[in-house]
Formats: sequence, C-alpha cells, structure tokens
Amino acid sequence: MRVDLGNALSEVADPGLSRTGLDELDERVADAHERIERGRANADHGYAALNLPETANPDEIRAAVEPFADAEAVLTVGIGGSALGAATLARGLPSETDAYFLDNVDPEHVSRLLDSLPLDSTAVNVVSRSGTTAETLANFLVVREEMERAGVDWTDRTFVTTGDEGNLRRLAEKEDLPALDVPDGVPGRFSVLSTVGLACAAIQGHDLDAILRGASDEADRLAGSLYDSPAYAYGAVAYALEERGAAVNAMMPYAESLETFAEWFAQLWAESLGKDGRGQTPARALGATDQHSQLQLYRAGPRDKLVTLVRPETRADRAIPTTDLDGLSYLGGSSLGDLLDAEFEATEASLAAAGQPNVRVEIDRVDEESLGELLYGMEAACVVYGELAEVSTFTQPAVEWGKKAARGLLGGGDFEEADAVAEKTTLTVE
Repeated sequence: MRVDLGNALSEVADPGLSRTGLDELDERVADAHERIERGRANADHGYAALNLPETANPDEIRAAVEPFADAEAVLTVGIGGSALGAATLARGLPSETDAYFLDNVDPEHVSRLLDSLPLDSTAVNVVSRSGTTAETLANFLVVREEMERAGVDWTDRTFVTTGDEGNLRRLAEKEDLPALDVPDGVPGRFSVLSTVGLACAAIQGHDLDAILRGASDEADRLAGSLYDSPAYAYGAVAYALEERGAAVNAMMPYAESLETFAEWFAQLWAESLGKDGRGQTPARALGATDQHSQLQLYRAGPRDKLVTLVRPETRADRAIPTTDLDGLSYLGGSSLGDLLDAEFEATEASLAAAGQPNVRVEIDRVDEESLGELLYGMEAACVVYGELAEVSTFTQPAVEWGKKAARGLLGGGDFEEADAVAEKTTLTVE
C-alpha cells in the first residue's frame, strides 16, 4: 500500500497541513506507536486485531469449511462487522462460487434472496460473537425454515462462527454443527482477517495465506514515524485534517471490485472514531461514476472534506474500438483502463486546483495479497487516528444503546432505552 499526502499539504489545500505541522504530528505518531505496540504485545482488547496476520489459523478455517467444498453458493448471515469484511473479500475477488449476504432484516429483500438461491447446494454461515444478535438470529430462523420447506437438511448445510457461549454455541453443540471461534479481543469491525471474514473466502477458494501475508507485510511497516508507515501516514493526516475542519472523509475507490471496501471502511471509521464529538463522517463514492454527481459537492461545496482516492496500479484491461464518429476518434486505440486512470488523475487534479484536500492510496492490484495489505492498513490507520484523538476506538456505546432499545420493543427484556421510543417528539405533515 502506498499513500501520497501531497494534496493534503497546506501549500495545496485548505484545510491542509504545513510541512512543519507534519513533522510535529510525526512526533505524536511516535508516542502513539509505542502505545499501540504495548497493546499488541499484551493482546489487549482491540489491539489484538492488529496481531491477526500472525494469530489467525488458515488451516483451522479450511478444515471447518471442508464439508462445504461442493457448495455452489455461500450465504453469510450476519450484520455489520460480521458480514462486511467477508463481503469486501467476496466482491473484490473473482470466484466460481457465488457469495450472498443477509445483513439486513428487510423482509422483501430476504424473501427475494432466498427464492433465488439453490438451497440444497448453498453453505450457510451464521456469524455472531454473542450468539444473541437479534437481526442475525431472526434471519437465520427464516433461512432454516425456508430450507426445511425445500426439503433440505439445514444441519448438513450450516456452520456457525461465534463466541464461547450464547445461543449459537449451544445450537452448534446440540446439532453437531461445524463451529469456528470468534477471536478474543477483536471487535467485529476489525475482524475481517479472522475466522469472521475468512470463512467465506475459503469456501470461495481464495488464498487465505496470501491475504494474511499481505496483511503481515503491512504490519511489518508499522513504525514510529508516519514517513515510514503508509497506514500511520493516512490515519495521522486524516486526524489532523479533521482537527482543521475536514469533518467528512469521502472514500472513493477507482475499481468496481472495491465498492464494498468503501462500505467496510465506513463502518470501521464511523463506529471506531465517532466518539465525544469527534470523528470524520465517512461518505461512500465510486470512481469514475460519482465524478458525475458527488464530485460537484466535493470540489465546490463546503471546505469540510477529505477525499480519499484509491486505485490498483495494475488491472485487466479492455481496448476501446476505433471509430470515425466526430469527436470520439480520440478514444480509439486507447482502453477502458486508460480512461479510468485519466478520470482518477483528473479528479485528483480538479480537487487540488480547488484547494480541496485529497489523499491518494494505491495498491498493486485487486488480489488476495493486496487486499490483505489494504484492509490491515486501514485498520492500523483507524487505530492511530483514535490514539491521536484520544477516543475509545474499540467501543461502540451508541450502537449498544440502539440494540437495547430494539430488543426491549420486541419483548426481549426490560430496557430503559426502549422507553425513549414512546417519548418521541412528532411534527407530522400529511
């Protein structure tokens, strides 16, 4: 992973960092790195996620999913970090085994998806650390019922990824289901490089060792200076720009295969850093598509944004046919890849010309190793941002509040958070 900070400097952008300010920030990164390394050494909660390239066991994952080697499709039933990491890998990497995700409880979507699946040849992975996540368990009950209706023995097609205790663990023990352990000390949004994110990839036939090798390479580059670590460089500059008013971070990959990565990043950034009045609001965009829509705002709107432009340096390409149509002949002899790269560089230059800060992030290509680098790099960037901002990166109290309110409304317990629903202020216009 390579990070170019040039268009985040104050000589280009406003808000931006001076080179002196960057050097001063680097001194704080050194202290943050020491704290992070202590946390990793002790396998403290959250910091343990940065050890996954070494602690994850790909052989264990491959063994657990071996009974599903004949699967034509894999359905992951989870929500948030229990699905987005796996989805990022699945949608980023080609496979003959289709991957689907039930990460919402919209009944129409659930019904349409289940109607379209070959249930007798689909592997179902139910993912919840606690084993009590309402959305995940509700969807699983619906999936199980649909399999029974189709005459499919759901116990032959299902495995779980969960913690040591809870409903899913008890179900796995009762029905003798294959079960993978969620690693200790790893919040869901940081779990892509563990059993949570890699089981689906294993069923799809992806190279787990290469994913972890890429992540390990990026881990080896963590250092006491942002000038030596692309991950720290990105996280520290994002933090410093937020301090200067860039309260929005628009993640804009220039590869269709990385669109879900932007969704994964949005959860990582929002849930980890949105604390105590701090944090950047993640916005999701896709190049070149959103040059024709969102770029208008990013270039000419409020000066409150950092735009992160991500691209692979190498990709499969397709030639543009020659034509004698007036005004289009310049495209002939070029390629779609050339056009996409030109769009990338034009967007970057357009933002810089308007004084809007942007950062370039590049990977070699969209493959297992480079995705491992990118995912690990963004996790480390998030952690160093949290250290610099002095927020509790690995907690999510606002999310937990909403979970309690919903559970109380459904009769799953007596939670005072549910009482707030009845106290809603209304002003209805019909």
